[in-house]
Amino acid sequence: MLGAGLAKGMRETARNFIGSYLEYERLTTVEYPEEKIPAKETARQFPFLVYDGDDPEAGLRCVGCQICEKECPPQCIYIEKSKEKKPDHMGKMQLYPHTFDIDISVCMSCQICVEVCPFEAIKMDTEFEYSTTDRFGGLLADKHMLAKSNEHYNRIHPTEASAVDAKRKNDREVAAAKAKAKEEAAKAEAAKSKTDG
Repeated sequence: MLGAGLAKGMRETARNFIGSYLEYERLTTVEYPEEKIPAKETARQFPFLVYDGDDPEAGLRCVGCQICEKECPPQCIYIEKSKEKKPDHMGKMQLYPHTFDIDISVCMSCQICVEVCPFEAIKMDTEFEYSTTDRFGGLLADKHMLAKSNEHYNRIHPTEASAVDAKRKNDREVAAAKAKAKEEAAKAEAAKSKTDG
């Protein structure tokens, strides 16, 4: 029959149109920006720097090794390494980035900086609302803007963050055990030399 395919298509369209108003799970849009769909855990937008503890300056995991800057394909990361060390949130003396800037307008969200970081210091955020009225320099984020807590990281990427935290805890325990064994060996050596002398 002539036009049967057209009638079938119109019927399907009408059924979907009416159904989208009656069934909540079929709604495909939200009233943005008043209503927002929560970001998926695997979403990635732009990088941020993770810090431990309460102080972003002392707890910053980044030690300014500049690997991410060298590996960045669009070269949007700018790091100036510190000349001196300062204590981190655990009291251990560490180097730190004196300057750490990311040009968000150039970043292509490739996540290479995250993959090459040996200190788990840079991760991908799910924040995407970076529009600004400033055409010049509004999208150049410095280390103070980029620093976000480990709690934020655990909130947006819970599976990945728990694995990273477990690995970091294990590494700290292994390092503490090695330091303790070294200290005991030094004490034993000192006691042995005392008894021999």
